[in-house]
Amino acid sequence: MELVTAAEMRELDRAAIETRNIPSLRLMENAGKAVVQEMERFFGPLRGKAVTVVAGKGQNGGDGFVTARLLRQRRCQARVVLLASPSALTGDAATNLKKFQRAGGRCLAVETTAQLASILNPLLQDSDLVVDAIFGTGLNAPVQGLSATAITLMNASRKPIVAIDLPSGLDGDTGAVLGTAITATLTVTLARPKRGLYLGAGPDHAGAIRVVDIGIPPDIIGAAKIPVTLLEAADIRSWLPVRPRTAHKGTFGHAGIIAGSAGKTGAAAMAAQAALRIGAGLVTVAAPRSVSDVLEAKLLEAMTYPVPETEARTLSKQALEALLAFAETKTALAIGPGIGTHPDTQALVHNLIVSVNRPTVLDADGINAFAGHQEMLGHARGPLVLTPHPGELARLLSVTTADVQRDRLGVASRLAREQNVCVVLKGAGSVVAGPDGRLAVNPTGNPGLATGGTGDVLTGIITGLLAQGLAPWGAACVGVYAHGLAGDLAASEMGETGLIAGDVIRAIPLAIRRILEDNSPVR
Repeated sequence: MELVTAAEMRELDRAAIETRNIPSLRLMENAGKAVVQEMERFFGPLRGKAVTVVAGKGQNGGDGFVTARLLRQRRCQARVVLLASPSALTGDAATNLKKFQRAGGRCLAVETTAQLASILNPLLQDSDLVVDAIFGTGLNAPVQGLSATAITLMNASRKPIVAIDLPSGLDGDTGAVLGTAITATLTVTLARPKRGLYLGAGPDHAGAIRVVDIGIPPDIIGAAKIPVTLLEAADIRSWLPVRPRTAHKGTFGHAGIIAGSAGKTGAAAMAAQAALRIGAGLVTVAAPRSVSDVLEAKLLEAMTYPVPETEARTLSKQALEALLAFAETKTALAIGPGIGTHPDTQALVHNLIVSVNRPTVLDADGINAFAGHQEMLGHARGPLVLTPHPGELARLLSVTTADVQRDRLGVASRLAREQNVCVVLKGAGSVVAGPDGRLAVNPTGNPGLATGGTGDVLTGIITGLLAQGLAPWGAACVGVYAHGLAGDLAASEMGETGLIAGDVIRAIPLAIRRILEDNSPVR
């Protein structure tokens, strides 16, 4: 599904209205209907509930007036607090406020901050649900004055908030908080999801996300050629490897994991286990000779391959010949988990990248080996998938982590195109960037994944998929989605706090089964 900017959404609206003669009032009516339907699905029957709709004077407010009118039709006690004078409304918003009032709806207009608390607070305290219809995507400056106070009071009420299209105060393109922003329980976003829901602070403010159809023809959306995709189960299903009944272990590839050092064998073991759990037929871990026995004790289903090591018990540059022979018998490789930053090890990684012709996932200290020298990545002999977290990407590019986080899509895309690699920028709303300019954002995952080892699990998943024959783009997209979903399934069983990487590994097969069966709405 396309992930749009505010400008792209405005253009879709304009095209539907001007080229297909779809009345804007109909689109607004459809939006209000969809919001009410999603509220019912999420919160259960609405009859008898008290709902306060806090509306601005723009189009988002108009969506709120429709929502309030339709809630009253469901026998809700729905009332509107308008943060403007009714005379300030124009167009469809003015029309729908009048329709709400003609149907018997109560609208309290507030024009000064001094009035607001005495009017809004009693209504909020008496409400079962609150609807945010203040700004939506129509905000391009920090929230101030009346609107800022209203947002503060709504959040402080601790009542469930339903945001229409986008939590007010959130930048629709970047997810930045513009002064202050609604923290929603549910966001019903219209026609297509907005980038800001999945980037920056968006995940902390959006709550559950539901995307609803408001009547914009699909061919108009397709013709817009929107460059960023939000991954969905249907996308992932189409990439999953087929497993024929006549298959044997060789059918599903042989993943080689070049990883580990003294004190960091867990990273290698978790990557190997994840590659097996995602379906690789064979997995072998190449590790420093002195830690190979430790790995064998941790791994029952994977094999080990001891290679020369440094005095610090990391991979030695003397291991190059052995690792080149190792790579020849593998269908995909991972380099990096737990290898450390010893100069010999870094030199080895440089030589491997320009010598092996297998699809390779470069992670952790494998990426750090190229810090400040990202141009070396462009000389890789085989296809590369890089899986940095923001700090690793910042080191690679000689910028700050804040620079990366401010422009996750742009930074990942530039590196992918300039070095002809696929980039997975990890974090909430992981970004996948292809060398051809494609971009995708992943909606799965939860804070339980913010623990040591889960990155190694992702490395193993993507490597296992490459080993089974997926192209780098497909392996990266399937990998981040399945990894996040496995984390979600594990968290649904035991909660987010205390989740560990092993829990995620165990849930990988369940995630694949869910993807094959899932038709659930976008998160």
